[in-house]
Amino acid sequence: MSASTPRRRVVDDEGHEHVYPTTSAIEQVNLLNPGGVSNKGLQAGKVGLLGAVVIGVSVVAPAYTLTSGLGPTISTVGTHVPAILLLGFIPMLLVALGYRALNTRVPDSGTSFTWATHAFGPYVGWMGGWGLIAASVIVLSNLAAVAVDFTFLLLAQITGSQAIADLAGNLWVNIPLTLVYLALAGWISHRGMETTKHLQYILVAFQILALGAFAVAALMQSSRGAGFDPTPVQLDWFNPFTAGDFSVVAAGVSLSIFLFWGWDVTLTMNEETKDPERTPGRAAAVTVFVIIAVYILSALAVISWAGIGSEGLGAGNPENQESIFAVLAGPILGPFAVIMSSAILVSSLASLQSTMVSPARTLLAMGFYRAVPARFAELSPRFNSPAFATWVCAGFAGLFYVVTRLLSENALWDTITALGLMICFYYGITALACVWYFRREWFTSVGNALTTFLFPLIGGLVLLVMFCVTALDSTDPDYGSGSSVFGVGTVFILGMGVLAIGVVLMMWTRLRHPAYFRGETLPQTDSTRPIPIIRPDDDGTAVVRDPNERTHS
Repeated sequence: MSASTPRRRVVDDEGHEHVYPTTSAIEQVNLLNPGGVSNKGLQAGKVGLLGAVVIGVSVVAPAYTLTSGLGPTISTVGTHVPAILLLGFIPMLLVALGYRALNTRVPDSGTSFTWATHAFGPYVGWMGGWGLIAASVIVLSNLAAVAVDFTFLLLAQITGSQAIADLAGNLWVNIPLTLVYLALAGWISHRGMETTKHLQYILVAFQILALGAFAVAALMQSSRGAGFDPTPVQLDWFNPFTAGDFSVVAAGVSLSIFLFWGWDVTLTMNEETKDPERTPGRAAAVTVFVIIAVYILSALAVISWAGIGSEGLGAGNPENQESIFAVLAGPILGPFAVIMSSAILVSSLASLQSTMVSPARTLLAMGFYRAVPARFAELSPRFNSPAFATWVCAGFAGLFYVVTRLLSENALWDTITALGLMICFYYGITALACVWYFRREWFTSVGNALTTFLFPLIGGLVLLVMFCVTALDSTDPDYGSGSSVFGVGTVFILGMGVLAIGVVLMMWTRLRHPAYFRGETLPQTDSTRPIPIIRPDDDGTAVVRDPNERTHS
C-alpha cells in the first residue's frame, strides 16, 4: 500500500489489529465475523424494536396508502375488501417469516439482493435488488406528488380559498415543490437513522390517531343511519369465496399487496438495529400485524358509511378513487376534516423520508459487493449513512416524476399500478431464496420445516402466481387508467419495461464490474456452509478468503 493511502484499523476479538486501505468498496469488512455479515460502517445499535416498527409503519404509510389504494380495491371487490386484505396479508406474513429466518442467519442490509445471491447466484440476486430499488424510487416520486397535492388542499381548507387547492394542478408550481420535498427527504435521510427515528415517532403517531378518529366517527354515524349510503357490516365481507371469480380475487390481492408494501424496510436497516439477528424480524412481523388492523378498521368505516356505489360519495365512484379520504373527510368530520388532510400530508412526507432508507441501503450493499460501481458504498463521514446512494435515489425519483408528469398523468398513475408486479417479483424471489438457502435444514426440526420451508414456499409461490396473473391481465388496455400502446395495456408495458431496464443495467454492470458475477465478492452458498469472508487485498481489490483464515498485522 502507498504511504498516502487512507487506512482503517480494525481490532478483532483476540486483540489483534488489522490495517486495511479505505479506498475500495470493500473497505470496512470485519474479517473475523463467522456469520458472514459485512461491516459496512453503518452506525450499529441505533434502532430498537419500537423504533424499527415505527419506521416500518411509516414506510407503509397507512394514511397515504389507503387514500389512494382503498378506492380501487373497493371498485374491484366491493364489500369484500376485508376478505381481500386478509388474503393479501397471509402471503405477506408468510414471506415475512421467510425474511425473518434469512435475517437471523445473514443480517445484511442488502436483504433481497444479498439473500437471493446466496441462494440462486448473482443474476437472480441482482434482479431481486433491482426490483426493490425500482419499486422504491417510483413510490418516492408518487409520495412527493401526493404530499404536494395535500399541501395545497390543506392550505385551501385553512384559508377557505379553492384557488389555492387548484395550484396543485399547475405544473410550474407542482414540479418544483415536488423536487423540493424529495431534496428535503434526502437531506434528512442522509443524516442517519437517529434523525429518521426521532422524526418518525411524531409523524406516525399523528397519522394513526387521525385514522382512528376518522374510522370511529364514520362507524358511529353509519350505525345511526347518517352516512351517505349506510351499509351494515356483515360477516360475509370477510369471506373470500364470495368475492368473485379468480381473476377478480387476484386483482384485489395484487392491489392489497401494494397496500402492505414497505414493511421489509425493518430488515434493510438490520445492521443499524440492536440485536440485529432478532430485532428486525420481530419488527417486520409486528409491523404487518399493526398495518392489517389499521387497514381493516379503515375499510369497514369507509364501506359502512359511503357504501360501494359508483355515484356521489360512493366508495366505488371512479372520481373518488384518487383520494378517498379527501372526498369523505369533510362529510364525516365536518370542520375537523383538516385533521385528515394533515394526516395524509404527514403520512406522505413521513414515508417519503423513511422509504429512502431501503433502496439506499440496498445500493450500499450492492456497491459494497461490487454489483454496482463502488461509489455506492460510500458513507457520509459525519453521519455514517449511505449518502451517495441516498442522493442518487432522490435524484432518480425526481427525474422519473418530471418525465412521467410531463408526458402524461395517466403514465404516472399506471406506473404506481404496475408496482404490484415488481413487489410480487422481488418478494416472491426472496421467499423462495429462503426455501433454497435452508434446503439442508428443512426437516431438522418442526420449526425449521415450517419457517424455512412450508411458510416461505407458500408465500413465495402465491406472490409469483400473482405476478404472472397480474402481468397477463394488465395486457388488457382497460387495466389501470385504460390507456394503451399498440393495443397493449400501459400498466403491462411500464411494469415489464422497468424489469427490462434492470436486465440491461445488469448486463452493463457485468461488463464493467465482473467480480460479483464471478462469485468473487458475494458467493452462492447455503445455510450449512460457512459464508466466505470478503476482504480487500493490499491493492484494494475484493478477494474471497477462507472463513477460517486469520491474518494478523
